[in-house]
Amino acid sequence: MDTRSEGGTAPVPPRGEEASGGDGESRLTVIVALLANLGIAVAKAVAAVITGSAAMAAEAAHSVADSCNEVLLLQGLRLSARPADRRHPFGYGKERYFWSLLVAVTIFGMGALFAFLQGFEALTGGRGEQEDPLVAYVVLLVAMALETVSWVRALRDAGRAAREHRQRLLDYVRHTDDPPSVVVLLEDSAALVGLLLALGGIGLHQLTGSAVWDGIASLLIGVVLTLVALALGRINRNLLIGSQADPRLVRAIGGRLRDAPEVEALVDLVTMTTGHDKVLVCARLDFRDTLSSAELERACVRIAEELGREHPEVDEVFLEPVPRDDPAIRAHVLARYGWNLDDRPADRDGGGRGAAG
Repeated sequence: MDTRSEGGTAPVPPRGEEASGGDGESRLTVIVALLANLGIAVAKAVAAVITGSAAMAAEAAHSVADSCNEVLLLQGLRLSARPADRRHPFGYGKERYFWSLLVAVTIFGMGALFAFLQGFEALTGGRGEQEDPLVAYVVLLVAMALETVSWVRALRDAGRAAREHRQRLLDYVRHTDDPPSVVVLLEDSAALVGLLLALGGIGLHQLTGSAVWDGIASLLIGVVLTLVALALGRINRNLLIGSQADPRLVRAIGGRLRDAPEVEALVDLVTMTTGHDKVLVCARLDFRDTLSSAELERACVRIAEELGREHPEVDEVFLEPVPRDDPAIRAHVLARYGWNLDDRPADRDGGGRGAAG
């Protein structure tokens, strides 16, 4: 894959199959979740009809929504793996962000809204008396066992990815560039919480004879699903808009550019996540005035190659030679970051979170 700059063409070393292993793990995690959710959805639906429980009906809708979501995630993983072409020169990596965003909409539209509807209906007396709660208990316990299997796998995959990125699990979930694995983890976590709420609502309904508890459980399930939908929407919104690469990677790239013997100063540095483990790097550099045009071109090629070798996630590099004292460029950089890159302390190399391109 070629990386072009104002100083010539700078090829980045081939990425090989670095991301394929991670994609395979994500796909298997999604498939496991899909199979579990399909079986659970059927069992919950039957139990909801038998018992007349609002919470069980909400949980059935929840599992149906989750099953649809896994199909959307598989579609996103498939489409995002397509190679770059003339129409999409940076590849199709953001396909998975689009489909993951649809998952957030589905969770809210199919899951949360239905749970709210069932809850309000139970609270206003629109549902009949609960019957044969034993069926519900059995289904909920079996569902918990199946969901736990899927949840443990999703947690293990997310934990592995967090360790690879040298992040805490919570930080990885908040700032991941691979939403499908996080979607499954959050879905399964919400499913387990929802099952506990449904179990509590049905149990309290049986003990007190009041359907209010069943309705409250259904409403709380809707709240949980809404929170998950909002969290997923936020993650994918940032990635679709254009999120800066991991700040640690940006600092490392900034330091590497400054250390190049041909470079006098790093004038501007912009990064953007273009897909899972794919980062676009654009930098303006003030090169030494003694360099010939041929030396400048070779320097651009070498720097881009070194960045690609040191950081496999760097997918494209664009280097532009500029004078550091150009007033228009300095004003532009100052407006983006609040400071000029060559004026600020070394521990701030590479830009703050505002350095998204």
